[in-house]
Amino acid sequence: MLVIGLMSGTSYDAVDAAAAELRLLDGTLLLKPLGMVSTPYDEELREALAGALPPAAVPLARVCLLDTRIGQAFAAAAVRANRELCGGRAELVASHGQTVYHWVADGRVHGTLQLGQPAWIAEATGLPVVADFRPRDVAAGGQGAPLVSLFDLLWLRGRPGTPVALNIGGIANLTAPDGTAFDTGPGCALMDAAAREFTGGRLAYDVDGRLAARGRPFGPLLDRLLEEPYYALPAPKTTGKELFHAEYWRAVERLPAEDALATLTLLTARTVVDAVRSLDATEVIASGGGTRNPVLMAMLRTKLREIPVRVSDELGMPAAAKEAYAFAVLGFLTAHGLAGTVPTATGARHPSILGSLTPGRNGLRLPPPAPGPPVRLRIE
Repeated sequence: MLVIGLMSGTSYDAVDAAAAELRLLDGTLLLKPLGMVSTPYDEELREALAGALPPAAVPLARVCLLDTRIGQAFAAAAVRANRELCGGRAELVASHGQTVYHWVADGRVHGTLQLGQPAWIAEATGLPVVADFRPRDVAAGGQGAPLVSLFDLLWLRGRPGTPVALNIGGIANLTAPDGTAFDTGPGCALMDAAAREFTGGRLAYDVDGRLAARGRPFGPLLDRLLEEPYYALPAPKTTGKELFHAEYWRAVERLPAEDALATLTLLTARTVVDAVRSLDATEVIASGGGTRNPVLMAMLRTKLREIPVRVSDELGMPAAAKEAYAFAVLGFLTAHGLAGTVPTATGARHPSILGSLTPGRNGLRLPPPAPGPPVRLRIE
């Protein structure tokens, strides 16, 4: 089956569309990557989205506008991916949507909201769409995240030792071979917010870590930021910009830009390293936008010392595209009647078949249910 996975993470800078040919054969899910295209949000949409994220109060009219405009942006990305990567032969679209709120209270996730109306994708592509993946896991008592964990567990199964998958997006998360998974805290979210604030919007992020490289971390501030109670919570746990939002900027605004970025970059590195060490990892396989920040990656490698940190490209999975491929896999599983969650990863009562289906132009013609779930994933 040719599946397009659509993803826009907590950095909300672009829609990533990855295409994959997926086959389930004797318990092995075979994934042939066909490539990825990335379509930036236009500036007007990005500003509207930024203005709607926590801690902002947002009228329903703005929610409706964003649901439509994000859906149209995802639809355009899917059309492009089908044309450029699949030769017009895609059979299914799996859309994560854009997370705008993750309702966490008293250590539990009570709800989660992703915008990007899938009807626009189905209308533009003519293809069936699986979307709204997270709420089913939340309804089953789970955190609704990190959903990439099933992909990681299948993909890294059989590697020696204790390989840990690390994704550094706006928020960073880990998956261990025993199914433990959780968000470690901020990935690029705070660094990106500070870069935008210090440059008056000229930079969306600290390109190549250049600002951080010229600065020195401010120890007293770092110590204060590390007192955040979230870090001491047990897994499974998830977080988002409801906690790690641009208001953190107020803590660093009195510092020179370079020192502020160095401090926030070290905050991400320290919280990731502490989490990795708690899992007794023997290697880290990293992906996500944060892998393109050489200062952050150098900090991770220095602090982890004897634990090698590899980028997922070394194992055949493009670091920038892994989450989009992961949602292509989850859409494939849903279409075949298979669960897409691991209860030990999300804390749910049971595995769940994820998402809601929007029929394509020719109705909804699903493949026969698979005889059983995959036990491993192999990149072809």
